[in-house]
Formats: sequence, C-alpha cells, structure tokens
Amino acid sequence: MNNEYLSNQELSRLTGASENSSKSRWLNGRSIPFKVDGKRIIVSREHVRNWLEGKVTLTRTGMNMSAIR
Repeated sequence: MNNEYLSNQELSRLTGASENSSKSRWLNGRSIPFKVDGKRIIVSREHVRNWLEGKVTLTRTGMNMSAIR
C-alpha cells in the first residue's frame, strides 16, 4: 500500500521510540515537520525523504506580516 504518511509502526522504526513524546522529540531534533492529531503523530513520507537526502523542508507558520508595507 502506498500511503502519503508514515504508519505508527514505520514511525516507531524510524525514531526508535514507542512513546509519542519521544517520537516528537526525535522529529523536532531533526527538524522533520509533523502534526499531532489527538494521539497520532502525522509525518509525511516526503518530509522524511527530504531529511534523508539532506534537503531543508520549509514549513509555513502563517502569514509573513513583516512583508506587508
């Protein structure tokens, strides 16, 4: 099955952790973007691929108010 997001099992294998708090810390430490949805951690395969390839993944946190004149 080709899915856009890592399964919980794949995420555990990637991070070496079983607890979500440890997985989140691991992902944050490597600047891999993710979202927490209740008890799930959602991670894009593309973001993990980019990290493995040494590419920087830019994430948006909202509108850039400093760009408005």
